[in-house]
Amino acid sequence: MADPQSEFTVSLAQSDSDLRAAQALRYEVFVQEMGADGALVDHQSGLEKDQFDAFCDHMLITETATGRVIGVYRLMRNDQAQKAGRFYSEAEYDLGALISSGRRLLELGRSCVHPDYRGGTALFYLWSGLSAYVETHQIEVLFGVASFAGTDLEALAGPLSVLRQDYLAPQELLCRSRCYQRMDLLPPDKINRRRAMIDCPALIKAYLRLGGRVGDGAYIDRDFNTTDVCMILDTAQMTARQKRIYSGSKIEGQG
Repeated sequence: MADPQSEFTVSLAQSDSDLRAAQALRYEVFVQEMGADGALVDHQSGLEKDQFDAFCDHMLITETATGRVIGVYRLMRNDQAQKAGRFYSEAEYDLGALISSGRRLLELGRSCVHPDYRGGTALFYLWSGLSAYVETHQIEVLFGVASFAGTDLEALAGPLSVLRQDYLAPQELLCRSRCYQRMDLLPPDKINRRRAMIDCPALIKAYLRLGGRVGDGAYIDRDFNTTDVCMILDTAQMTARQKRIYSGSKIEGQG
């Protein structure tokens, strides 16, 4: 049961209507705001969906007072990926190192927060809800593509260069872009690191604060009008402080 004093409630989708609420928010953010499209996008109903939705868990952040879904995260474990045929991000990145590691994996995707709630505590609820899910399923490595809006590499040169130079994943977990776009676009002495980090999306900065690293090479997603990087987070390498950052919220409907 949610604490009526809490601003938001974290839960897993339990019904078709829950899933549609997630897909509707994704449509508003990815399609209407960012200009994304895809073969299964339902423009008539206003739903952003694909063939992986049926195999995933969908974490919802709901405004307690109104019941409005204001944030979503799509979660896919190893066993779910086997049923789906592959992880979603295998279309963009070679995940061989992760899959052959034998560790318990969780792919994170389709993360978005309604624009009215960005910059507040909603993203914290996403991550703290995720912490409970990770503990329940004994996840060892989290990964997924995180996106910069747009495909203008000149505009993204600073952030991409900092990610490649300072945050590259270790070899044993390193994933490489299948349509390789180099990220080290600027030499170290030409980068304004403060500006570059400001320009990184909140989701990428959240990964980095928790000890996240990036794969080798970016991926230009023309359908979604984004430039993607593969984020990888080894939970065994997290410090006690990092674990405290994203723990603490209870997630409803988790089995």
